Amino acid sequence: MSRNFELLQQIGKEQDVFASPAPAREAPVFEEVETVATPEPVPVPQDTVGIEEVRTLVQRVFLLTTERAPHIVVFTGAESGNGCSWIAARAAESLACQVSGSVCLVDANLRSPGLHEQFGVPNHHGLSDALMRNEPMGIFVTPLTPRNLSLVSCGSSVENVHSLVSSNRMRSRLKELRSMFDYVLVDSSAMSSANDAISLGAAADGVILVLKANSSRKETARNAVRDFQAANVRVLGAVLNQRTFPIPDSIYNKF
Repeated sequence: MSRNFELLQQIGKEQDVFASPAPAREAPVFEEVETVATPEPVPVPQDTVGIEEVRTLVQRVFLLTTERAPHIVVFTGAESGNGCSWIAARAAESLACQVSGSVCLVDANLRSPGLHEQFGVPNHHGLSDALMRNEPMGIFVTPLTPRNLSLVSCGSSVENVHSLVSSNRMRSRLKELRSMFDYVLVDSSAMSSANDAISLGAAADGVILVLKANSSRKETARNAVRDFQAANVRVLGAVLNQRTFPIPDSIYNKF
């Protein structure tokens, strides 16, 4: 897709992008450079992912699909801490900027929520409250910027997370959101911590699996895809996040 993360077309690529990381040192982010010496991997910070990269992800998943274009999509990580929530948030913003329709971002990561903090909005009530109460879904929606983007935060802390996420009530609430918005993007718990994404994916049009370069293992990614396929959940693709890029010593030493 582009340099900081990629939408992988095949999970089982032969190139090992999930190998153990080599030691890295701090350096500024460079444009393309010619490799003239043995490269040393330098991590690209997550907040340097460009808008064009997110735009390409959104176009490939939502806008360039000719068959069964998805409108409810679940984002989940192979493991925790790989930037899935950040990517889901940026994808929602980018999609809202590219379409005239409405977009809703849902924080279904009830085990480790954080989308409300990313957007700087309160979390007085949200998804968990909607699952336990009978008020219209609209009262749990918070408008964001741009004007056609909204957020359903995680809501109150709950103990029976999986039973709520996998309930018929959740399916009903997602359908309600779909009737209110043109696109619904759902951030879910990582596959390594729970099977919430499978339950959510079954109620959605598909899932996007987020992998962390130099950390996520091939077999972990393949197992996650098999689990989705066994549950008849459509896998739309995988995002390789926090990829490292070589900077030759000859260039690094100039700074």
